[in-house]
Amino acid sequence: MRKIINSTYVSLDGVIENPQNWTSAYFQDEAAAYARELLFSCGAVLMGRKTFDGFSQAWPAMEEATGDFGVRMNSLPHYVVSDSLRKPGWGDTTAIPRAEAVAEITKLKEQDGQDILQYGFGPVTRTLVEHGLLDELRLWIHPVLVGPRGTDELLNADEFSATFELSGTKVFTTGVIIATYVPTAR
Repeated sequence: MRKIINSTYVSLDGVIENPQNWTSAYFQDEAAAYARELLFSCGAVLMGRKTFDGFSQAWPAMEEATGDFGVRMNSLPHYVVSDSLRKPGWGDTTAIPRAEAVAEITKLKEQDGQDILQYGFGPVTRTLVEHGLLDELRLWIHPVLVGPRGTDELLNADEFSATFELSGTKVFTTGVIIATYVPTAR
């Protein structure tokens, strides 16, 4: 069975919104190598609509700048949970209606192949956690306070709760800490 691995950038004050605005100074060789290893260890990308909209607009134009990383990102099968997406238009993308998400994602996990990577933390991640489908949560904790909070905060859980245990850490010279957690039994 394949694992679902969530990879989320977060500031010290819990902000996950617009990471491109506050992570670039910390994305050096170590982080790039780690991100590459993670992407190439997975055989599909799972995301919510908001992440899909950002990725599908950015990644097709980034192949030249990012080389085989961009090619991999664009050529992997993408699965997006959305009720309104009709024509994804980004490579091999399949839209999964919210009502079918748990059943369809369970089927994806049961297929042979490499693990499934999910970027960002939002409603899809909460669904995965609530149904025991998330296997790892990798938080890229950045040593920065972003300031005025937007609507996308890791700590803004709206009556959502879950417990995790630490399974590993990786510390980069830039001060970024990747904390890997696995869900604990309820």
